[in-house]
Amino acid sequence: MSSAPAVVRRAPGKLFVAGEYAVVEPGHSALLVAVDRYVTVTATAAARPGVTVSSDLGPHEVHWTWRDGTLRLSGPGDESGLREKLVHVLSAVETVHTLLAEHGLPAPQLALTVRSDLHEGGRKFGLGSSGAVTVATIEAVAEVCELALTREQVFRLALVTGAGIDIKGSGGDLAAAVWGGWLAYRAPDRAHVLDLVHERGIGHTLRAPWPGFQARPLPPPAGLSLEVGWTGTPASTTSLVADLHRRTWRGTPTHERFLAASAEFVDAAAAAIEAGDAPGVQQQIRRARQELSHLDDAVGLGIFTPQLTALCSIAEADGGAAKPSGAGGGDCGIALFATDAPDHIAHVRDRWAAAGVTPLPVSPAVKGIEE
Repeated sequence: MSSAPAVVRRAPGKLFVAGEYAVVEPGHSALLVAVDRYVTVTATAAARPGVTVSSDLGPHEVHWTWRDGTLRLSGPGDESGLREKLVHVLSAVETVHTLLAEHGLPAPQLALTVRSDLHEGGRKFGLGSSGAVTVATIEAVAEVCELALTREQVFRLALVTGAGIDIKGSGGDLAAAVWGGWLAYRAPDRAHVLDLVHERGIGHTLRAPWPGFQARPLPPPAGLSLEVGWTGTPASTTSLVADLHRRTWRGTPTHERFLAASAEFVDAAAAAIEAGDAPGVQQQIRRARQELSHLDDAVGLGIFTPQLTALCSIAEADGGAAKPSGAGGGDCGIALFATDAPDHIAHVRDRWAAAGVTPLPVSPAVKGIEE
């Protein structure tokens, strides 16, 4: 490894626009938009063996040593607790190490610093910090280790990392962090991907076909302004998706109808964006909200909290098309308004604030992972 200067990479957060819950199924689609809140990772080659991580997402500074390809806590402490707080960073470094080892290269010795704009006062906004930190870590560590990766290879390494932590995650947050902007995303079969890694190695997995996968950048929706409201209540996407998977609805007529409806409105919304059809985009966002409401009624996940319901109702009353973003149960909701209606937008922000919903000052991030 060279004694190159520090490498700094940052990756944006994300919001789901449509397709939540369906996209966790392989081959199913979602629309996402990257937002201009970032996780920044600084990586430096270090003389001290192992990896030192300083993060505002967890403990201030912790040193880890390599043991059989895995990072283990150096010295006393609650290893499982510390690893849980830093799991996406540590797992990303381990994934890059596995690729290096396949090329006969040694384990990286690093100092990493992680800083996040996707939290406030220790509370997360629900903007995909796990995906952003995974992507930024992989890109920064690969650069220090002089691995030349394409954007898709960065995504694939991030997906391998994320699937190893939770195979139910769709990878949409990773795709938004890599490509940025507005994105039509179709989830690969993560079990197939992990099987490839175990049977053929990561290098082969970076080159092999991935059934179902697609990431297609879209233009910004013409004539529409994105508004975001934060409920102030954090939600666990992992827990909500896991709760859905534990229920017996999968494979039922309700499940199949939801997947079919989601595919229809995601495809229609993407087509409307590409055609510059602002009312058509809004129509599909309203369909997406209705289908999430039907899902919530059928399964009882608690997607629509009182604040998210108020967020949607207030936006709709002023001509917006609104819905929860992501798994619901808290975090954020989105609304799309005509850009020629600034008075409506200002009115909605005031009414959101009165209802306990904080207007979040974020905008679409044109770029994905960057220096």
